[in-house]
Amino acid sequence: MRVILAIDTSAAVAVALVRGGETVASRAEFAPRGHAELLAGFIEAVLAEAGAATADVESIVVGTGPAPFTGLRVGLVTARTLGYALGVPVRGVCSLDALGVEHGTATVVADARRKEVYWARYEDGVRVAGPSVSAPADVESAGVVVGRGAALYAEAFPGAVPADPDPAALARVVDAALAGGQTDFPLEPLYLRRPDVHGVPGA
Repeated sequence: MRVILAIDTSAAVAVALVRGGETVASRAEFAPRGHAELLAGFIEAVLAEAGAATADVESIVVGTGPAPFTGLRVGLVTARTLGYALGVPVRGVCSLDALGVEHGTATVVADARRKEVYWARYEDGVRVAGPSVSAPADVESAGVVVGRGAALYAEAFPGAVPADPDPAALARVVDAALAGGQTDFPLEPLYLRRPDVHGVPGA
C-alpha cells in the first residue's frame, strides 16, 4: 500500500502518515513559535507509531499556506529536504483545502495576524474563491464557516467552527487531483503579503 507522509505548519504543527488512504498515525500541536522544535520529532513519532521507516515513504504532501512566514517555511523546507534525501516526489497544496474538502460548502478562515484573516470559499469541497487576505468584516462567507481564524473574530463569523488543517486531508486532496490528471503541485509558499522580516532595508 502507498505510504504518504503529510505535513502542515500553516497553523498547528501537524504530521500524518497515510497508508492506503487511511491515517495510521498523526501528531498535532498548536505552538505558534514551536514549529522548528516540534516538527522533526513529530515525523519520527508517526513513523514509529505506524511501524514504518523513512524508506517506506513513497511521497510527501505539504501545506503551502497561506500562513505567516516563519512557521510555513519550516514545513516547506523540511518537506523539500526529506523529499530530496529519500528521492520521492513532494507535492504542495493550499492548506485551507484540507478544511474545505471536509466541510463541503464552506468558508475556511485562518488567522493572518495584523487584524486580518486568510480565507477561501468552497462548494462541494472544491475551492471557488481565494485564497485571499482581508479584514474579517470584508469576507463574504457562505456555508459553514470553519477555521481557527474565524473563531478569533466571533463578531464577523458568528457560529464558526474552530479547526486547523489536517495534513491527512491534504493527502486526500492530492490523491483526488492526481486521479483527475493534475500533475503540477507547486511548493511555493502562499504568504499573500510581504513577510514581517525581510532583507531589503527601508522596504
